[in-house]
Amino acid sequence: MNEHTLSMRLERVAAHVPAGARLADIGSDHGYLPVALARRGAITAAVAGEVALTPYESARRTVRENGLDGQVTVRLANGLAAIEPQDGITVVSLCGMGGETIRDILEAGRGHLGGQERLVLQPNGGEPPLRRWLMDNGYRIVCEEVLRENRFDYEIIVAEPGEPVVYSAEQLYFGPLLMTARSPAFLFKWQRMLRQKQQTLANFARARQAVPEHKVREMTEQAHWISELLA
Repeated sequence: MNEHTLSMRLERVAAHVPAGARLADIGSDHGYLPVALARRGAITAAVAGEVALTPYESARRTVRENGLDGQVTVRLANGLAAIEPQDGITVVSLCGMGGETIRDILEAGRGHLGGQERLVLQPNGGEPPLRRWLMDNGYRIVCEEVLRENRFDYEIIVAEPGEPVVYSAEQLYFGPLLMTARSPAFLFKWQRMLRQKQQTLANFARARQAVPEHKVREMTEQAHWISELLA
């Protein structure tokens, strides 16, 4: 993968960035996403934010080698602190981190958001607490998808500020739009997850030391939800 050929996961993220957007890609790593979109003429400008020095230098090099210094700004900053008011950001992307990490970045950096940005989020697990943060902070989920790449299941969650919405516990767990659409990739993921939950519950039953009751109860409830979803 590079700025010329994105992974399938990042291509699907890119598809949710509207034409002409001003993008802030937080945790940009090598800067492949903003540079690829800028090369295609798909965005007006971008900020690539990185908290670690090595990927920050990698992103700067990617931008420089593609002659995009005037269009893509790379900043060494913690989370949304990479965004400055004059950037006029319209889309924020956070990809390849755990859902709880993305949630914490959004929570810590709320002051750097103008309140109108589209959020394009690609968590590696931990989706329910991220969806709950979106619900609790006035964001409506407008698109979701599941894709499988290199034997991993990835979810993409796109959210925009809007009318208050209340999602049920099951909707937070599966994704309100995903559980309605029931795509083949979505069903495949949850068939696999059900097998894992059932195996874990069997292991709990055989464990020599007692497993905390709340843990068994939570796992049993989740297995029940998945069984109902797939029925």
